[in-house]
Amino acid sequence: MKTTIIAALIGSATAFAPAETGRATTAVSETKADLEVLAKKLNPVIGFYDPLNLAEAEFWGQSNEATIGFLRHAEIKHGRIAMFAFVGYIVHANGIKFPWAMQMDGTPFPDANGNPPALWDSISDDAKWQIFSLIAFLEFWSELSTPNHVHYMRGGKPGDYPDFVSGPEGIPHPVPFNFYDPFRFSKNMSEEKKESRLRAEINNGRAAMLGIFGFLSAQCAEGSVPLLTGVVPPYDGEPMAPFVTNYLGSAWGLQ
Repeated sequence: MKTTIIAALIGSATAFAPAETGRATTAVSETKADLEVLAKKLNPVIGFYDPLNLAEAEFWGQSNEATIGFLRHAEIKHGRIAMFAFVGYIVHANGIKFPWAMQMDGTPFPDANGNPPALWDSISDDAKWQIFSLIAFLEFWSELSTPNHVHYMRGGKPGDYPDFVSGPEGIPHPVPFNFYDPFRFSKNMSEEKKESRLRAEINNGRAAMLGIFGFLSAQCAEGSVPLLTGVVPPYDGEPMAPFVTNYLGSAWGLQ
């Protein structure tokens, strides 16, 4: 479960400004007015809510359209990660795991008595580094800007993940499946249907972000979420720390 939370933190690496390469001839850059329309479609009751006025900001010297592209992409990505986290939390809390060994030495998948954060703490650092390496690759690939995939801060679609391309300009070996829609179920889906499903995904992602942090808050601060009192076990570790050992702080005598 912590894996998905760490992935969300790594996702903040998108703050680095993208290159100008691969700009599409038809840009889909959005403005504050577009966000106001989208907000009404997402939640007609609340509508557009931007207390920090981020919709008018210009991050890192970029244009307002580029900043809105970044914010839209960040929300969609973190919502997806939160949905993984929420479902993963429930799976681990119920002791569901693969029956085979987790590591080459025969070490099984941990259980931790239905405590997802404690389960993550029990995983070896070597296994965690493998997970982080995959996350780093996926993050790197998602930031690519090519003639077939325009960066979300340069007019590309927020939330769109580039296909795995094989060949001289891509991965040096065949990749049979893409990260998004590997079996091409949405190949003939209309644009209206895709937009409707994306709005549902955004709403579900928002709910999942509240849900996963509700679980963690209830575990780390007893009574903070009354509905979860007695439902989730307490946790006295650090839910945002990727490793049990504080490798960076140990150099300065910190634990």
